[in-house]
Amino acid sequence: MSAALFETLLRLGDNTLVLGHRVSEWCGKAPVLEEDIALANTALDLIGQTQMWLSYAAEVEGAGRSADDLAMLRDVWDFRNILMVERPNLDFGHTMMRQFLFDAYHRALLSGLAGSGDPRVAEIAAKAVKEATYHLDRSAETVIALGDGTEVSHAKMQTALDLLWPYTGEMFHSDEADAEMVAAGVIPDPEGLRPAWMDTVTATMAEATLTLPDSNFAHKGGRTGKQHTEHLGHMLTQMQWLQRAYPDATW
Repeated sequence: MSAALFETLLRLGDNTLVLGHRVSEWCGKAPVLEEDIALANTALDLIGQTQMWLSYAAEVEGAGRSADDLAMLRDVWDFRNILMVERPNLDFGHTMMRQFLFDAYHRALLSGLAGSGDPRVAEIAAKAVKEATYHLDRSAETVIALGDGTEVSHAKMQTALDLLWPYTGEMFHSDEADAEMVAAGVIPDPEGLRPAWMDTVTATMAEATLTLPDSNFAHKGGRTGKQHTEHLGHMLTQMQWLQRAYPDATW
Protein backbone atom coordinates (compact mmCIF):
# COMPACT_ATOMS: atom_id res chain seq x y z
CA MET A 1 0.00 0.00 0.00
CA SER A 2 2.85 2.43 0.73
CA ALA A 3 3.98 2.38 -2.92
CA ALA A 4 0.47 3.14 -4.16
CA LEU A 5 0.00 5.83 -1.51
CA PHE A 6 3.32 7.42 -2.47
CA GLU A 7 2.24 7.44 -6.13
CA THR A 8 -1.10 8.99 -5.20
CA LEU A 9 0.50 11.72 -3.11
CA LEU A 10 2.90 12.56 -5.92
CA ARG A 11 -0.02 12.94 -8.31
CA LEU A 12 -1.81 15.28 -5.94
CA GLY A 13 1.30 17.31 -5.19
CA ASP A 14 2.62 17.45 -8.74
CA ASN A 15 -0.68 18.76 -10.10
CA THR A 16 -0.64 21.69 -7.72
CA LEU A 17 3.10 22.25 -8.05
CA VAL A 18 3.14 22.44 -11.84
CA LEU A 19 -0.06 24.46 -12.11
CA GLY A 20 1.09 26.73 -9.30
CA HIS A 21 4.28 27.49 -11.18
CA ARG A 22 2.40 28.08 -14.42
CA VAL A 23 0.04 30.53 -12.73
CA SER A 24 2.95 32.29 -11.01
CA GLU A 25 4.38 33.08 -14.45
CA TRP A 26 1.70 35.79 -14.72
CA CYS A 27 3.14 37.70 -11.76
CA GLY A 28 3.87 41.21 -13.02
CA LYS A 29 2.40 40.41 -16.45
CA ALA A 30 -1.36 40.05 -15.97
CA PRO A 31 -3.74 42.31 -17.94
CA VAL A 32 -4.73 44.39 -14.89
CA LEU A 33 -3.40 44.83 -11.35
CA GLU A 34 -6.33 43.02 -9.72
CA GLU A 35 -5.73 39.95 -11.87
CA ASP A 36 -2.01 40.08 -11.17
CA ILE A 37 -2.66 39.94 -7.43
CA ALA A 38 -5.38 37.29 -7.73
CA LEU A 39 -3.25 35.00 -9.86
CA ALA A 40 -0.29 35.39 -7.50
CA ASN A 41 -2.52 34.42 -4.58
CA THR A 42 -3.87 31.42 -6.48
CA ALA A 43 -0.32 30.28 -7.17
CA LEU A 44 0.58 30.66 -3.50
CA ASP A 45 -2.43 28.56 -2.48
CA LEU A 46 -1.43 25.81 -4.91
CA ILE A 47 2.19 25.79 -3.78
CA GLY A 48 1.03 25.66 -0.17
CA GLN A 49 -1.02 22.56 -0.99
CA THR A 50 1.99 21.10 -2.75
CA GLN A 51 4.05 21.48 0.42
CA MET A 52 1.51 19.43 2.36
CA TRP A 53 1.12 16.67 -0.23
CA LEU A 54 4.82 16.27 -0.97
CA SER A 55 5.80 16.42 2.70
CA TYR A 56 3.49 13.48 3.34
CA ALA A 57 4.82 11.74 0.23
CA ALA A 58 8.37 12.08 1.52
CA GLU A 59 7.36 10.54 4.85
CA VAL A 60 5.61 7.63 3.15
CA GLU A 61 8.60 7.01 0.89
CA GLY A 62 10.94 6.89 3.88
CA ALA A 63 14.04 7.51 1.77
CA GLY A 64 15.26 10.61 3.57
CA ARG A 65 13.96 13.02 0.95
CA SER A 66 12.03 16.19 1.76
CA ALA A 67 9.20 17.97 -0.02
CA ASP A 68 11.82 20.34 -1.48
CA ASP A 69 13.82 17.39 -2.79
CA LEU A 70 10.75 15.94 -4.49
CA ALA A 71 9.89 19.30 -6.04
CA MET A 72 13.34 20.43 -7.11
CA LEU A 73 15.46 17.33 -7.67
CA ARG A 74 13.25 15.08 -9.77
CA ASP A 75 13.46 14.98 -13.55
CA VAL A 76 10.61 15.11 -16.05
CA TRP A 77 9.91 11.38 -16.13
CA ASP A 78 9.48 11.32 -12.34
CA PHE A 79 6.60 13.80 -12.34
CA ARG A 80 3.02 12.53 -12.06
CA ASN A 81 0.92 15.57 -12.99
CA ILE A 82 -1.79 15.54 -15.61
CA LEU A 83 -0.71 16.92 -18.96
CA MET A 84 -3.17 19.81 -18.94
CA VAL A 85 -1.47 21.68 -16.11
CA GLU A 86 1.93 21.69 -17.79
CA ARG A 87 0.64 23.36 -20.95
CA PRO A 88 2.03 26.88 -21.46
CA ASN A 89 -0.15 29.82 -20.51
CA LEU A 90 -0.55 31.19 -24.05
CA ASP A 91 -2.98 34.10 -23.47
CA PHE A 92 -4.99 35.16 -20.42
CA GLY A 93 -8.16 33.48 -21.68
CA HIS A 94 -6.37 30.16 -22.15
CA THR A 95 -4.92 30.42 -18.64
CA MET A 96 -8.32 31.06 -17.06
CA MET A 97 -10.03 28.30 -19.05
CA ARG A 98 -7.34 25.83 -17.94
CA GLN A 99 -7.76 27.06 -14.37
CA PHE A 100 -11.52 26.62 -14.48
CA LEU A 101 -11.41 23.11 -15.94
CA PHE A 102 -8.92 22.10 -13.26
CA ASP A 103 -10.72 23.92 -10.43
CA ALA A 104 -14.00 22.14 -11.18
CA TYR A 105 -12.18 18.80 -10.96
CA HIS A 106 -10.06 19.82 -7.99
CA ARG A 107 -13.02 20.83 -5.83
CA ALA A 108 -14.78 17.53 -6.55
CA LEU A 109 -11.60 15.57 -5.84
CA LEU A 110 -10.77 17.36 -2.60
CA SER A 111 -14.36 17.06 -1.40
CA GLY A 112 -14.05 13.31 -1.81
CA LEU A 113 -10.61 13.20 -0.22
CA ALA A 114 -11.90 15.07 2.83
CA GLY A 115 -13.70 11.84 3.72
CA SER A 116 -10.60 9.70 3.19
CA GLY A 117 -9.87 6.76 5.46
CA ASP A 118 -6.33 8.11 5.72
CA PRO A 119 -6.51 10.81 8.44
CA ARG A 120 -3.58 12.78 6.99
CA VAL A 121 -5.10 12.86 3.50
CA ALA A 122 -8.47 13.89 4.94
CA GLU A 123 -6.87 16.69 6.96
CA ILE A 124 -4.97 18.13 4.00
CA ALA A 125 -8.01 17.90 1.71
CA ALA A 126 -10.33 19.55 4.24
CA LYS A 127 -8.03 22.57 4.32
CA ALA A 128 -7.36 22.68 0.59
CA VAL A 129 -11.00 22.33 -0.52
CA LYS A 130 -11.79 25.76 0.94
CA GLU A 131 -9.16 27.31 -1.30
CA ALA A 132 -10.26 25.24 -4.30
CA THR A 133 -13.86 26.41 -3.86
CA TYR A 134 -12.73 30.03 -3.98
CA HIS A 135 -10.54 29.33 -7.00
CA LEU A 136 -13.49 27.74 -8.81
CA ASP A 137 -15.83 30.63 -8.06
CA ARG A 138 -13.33 33.11 -9.40
CA SER A 139 -12.27 31.18 -12.52
CA ALA A 140 -15.90 30.41 -13.43
CA GLU A 141 -16.86 34.09 -13.15
CA THR A 142 -13.94 35.06 -15.39
CA VAL A 143 -14.72 32.41 -18.00
CA ILE A 144 -18.35 33.56 -18.10
CA ALA A 145 -17.39 37.23 -18.38
CA LEU A 146 -14.96 36.59 -21.23
CA GLY A 147 -17.06 33.99 -23.02
CA ASP A 148 -20.17 36.18 -22.95
CA GLY A 149 -18.16 39.33 -23.56
CA THR A 150 -16.95 40.83 -26.80
CA GLU A 151 -16.70 39.02 -30.11
CA VAL A 152 -12.92 38.84 -29.65
CA SER A 153 -13.01 37.55 -26.08
CA HIS A 154 -15.68 34.98 -26.98
CA ALA A 155 -13.59 33.65 -29.85
CA LYS A 156 -10.48 33.40 -27.65
CA MET A 157 -12.36 31.48 -24.95
CA GLN A 158 -13.87 29.07 -27.47
CA THR A 159 -10.42 28.45 -28.93
CA ALA A 160 -9.05 27.82 -25.44
CA LEU A 161 -11.84 25.36 -24.64
CA ASP A 162 -11.29 23.50 -27.90
CA LEU A 163 -7.54 23.26 -27.26
CA LEU A 164 -7.85 22.12 -23.66
CA TRP A 165 -10.77 19.71 -23.94
CA PRO A 166 -8.71 16.69 -25.11
CA TYR A 167 -6.61 17.01 -21.94
CA THR A 168 -9.51 16.83 -19.49
CA GLY A 169 -10.20 13.09 -19.77
CA GLU A 170 -6.91 12.21 -18.07
CA MET A 171 -8.25 13.58 -14.79
CA PHE A 172 -10.62 10.62 -14.56
CA HIS A 173 -8.25 7.90 -15.75
CA SER A 174 -7.56 5.04 -13.32
CA ASP A 175 -4.75 2.52 -12.97
CA GLU A 176 -3.70 -0.16 -10.48
CA ALA A 177 -2.48 2.37 -7.91
CA ASP A 178 -5.83 4.16 -8.03
CA ALA A 179 -7.72 0.87 -7.71
CA GLU A 180 -5.69 -0.05 -4.63
CA MET A 181 -6.29 3.32 -3.00
CA VAL A 182 -10.02 3.24 -3.83
CA ALA A 183 -10.31 -0.24 -2.31
CA ALA A 184 -8.51 0.97 0.82
CA GLY A 185 -10.86 3.94 1.15
CA VAL A 186 -8.08 6.49 0.69
CA ILE A 187 -9.34 8.18 -2.49
CA PRO A 188 -12.65 8.38 -4.36
CA ASP A 189 -12.99 6.54 -7.66
CA PRO A 190 -11.58 8.97 -10.27
CA GLU A 191 -14.28 8.10 -12.80
CA GLY A 192 -16.90 8.79 -10.16
CA LEU A 193 -15.82 12.44 -10.09
CA ARG A 194 -16.75 12.99 -13.73
CA PRO A 195 -20.52 13.62 -13.31
CA ALA A 196 -20.09 16.45 -10.78
CA TRP A 197 -17.30 17.96 -12.91
CA MET A 198 -19.41 17.71 -16.05
CA ASP A 199 -22.41 19.34 -14.36
CA THR A 200 -20.26 22.29 -13.29
CA VAL A 201 -18.60 22.63 -16.69
CA THR A 202 -21.86 22.33 -18.64
CA ALA A 203 -23.65 24.96 -16.55
CA THR A 204 -20.72 27.38 -16.73
CA MET A 205 -20.21 27.00 -20.47
CA ALA A 206 -23.92 27.64 -21.05
CA GLU A 207 -23.64 30.95 -19.16
CA ALA A 208 -20.47 31.76 -21.07
CA THR A 209 -22.24 31.03 -24.38
CA LEU A 210 -19.46 28.57 -25.27
CA THR A 211 -19.92 25.25 -27.05
CA LEU A 212 -18.53 22.06 -25.53
CA PRO A 213 -16.46 20.06 -28.05
CA ASP A 214 -18.11 16.87 -29.29
CA SER A 215 -15.16 14.56 -28.67
CA ASN A 216 -14.21 11.90 -26.14
CA PHE A 217 -10.55 11.73 -27.14
CA ALA A 218 -8.22 12.08 -24.17
CA HIS A 219 -4.47 12.61 -24.01
CA LYS A 220 -2.89 10.67 -21.16
CA GLY A 221 0.43 9.56 -19.77
CA GLY A 222 1.27 12.37 -17.37
CA ARG A 223 -0.19 10.70 -14.26
CA THR A 224 2.00 7.64 -14.79
CA GLY A 225 5.09 9.50 -15.96
CA LYS A 226 5.09 7.54 -19.21
CA GLN A 227 4.58 10.61 -21.35
CA HIS A 228 4.83 14.35 -20.82
CA THR A 229 4.71 17.21 -23.28
CA GLU A 230 7.91 19.00 -24.18
CA HIS A 231 6.62 21.96 -22.17
CA LEU A 232 7.27 20.34 -18.78
CA GLY A 233 11.01 19.99 -19.37
CA HIS A 234 11.30 23.64 -20.37
CA MET A 235 9.28 24.66 -17.32
CA LEU A 236 11.47 22.64 -14.95
CA THR A 237 14.62 24.33 -16.26
CA GLN A 238 13.14 27.58 -14.97
CA MET A 239 11.62 26.22 -11.77
CA GLN A 240 14.59 24.14 -10.63
CA TRP A 241 17.58 26.07 -11.92
CA LEU A 242 18.54 27.78 -8.65
CA GLN A 243 18.67 24.51 -6.71
CA ARG A 244 20.53 22.83 -9.54
CA ALA A 245 23.03 25.68 -9.81
CA TYR A 246 23.61 25.93 -6.06
CA PRO A 247 22.88 22.50 -4.56
CA ASP A 248 21.73 22.54 -0.93
CA ALA A 249 22.25 26.29 -0.62
CA THR A 250 20.51 27.93 2.33
CA TRP A 251 19.62 31.51 3.18
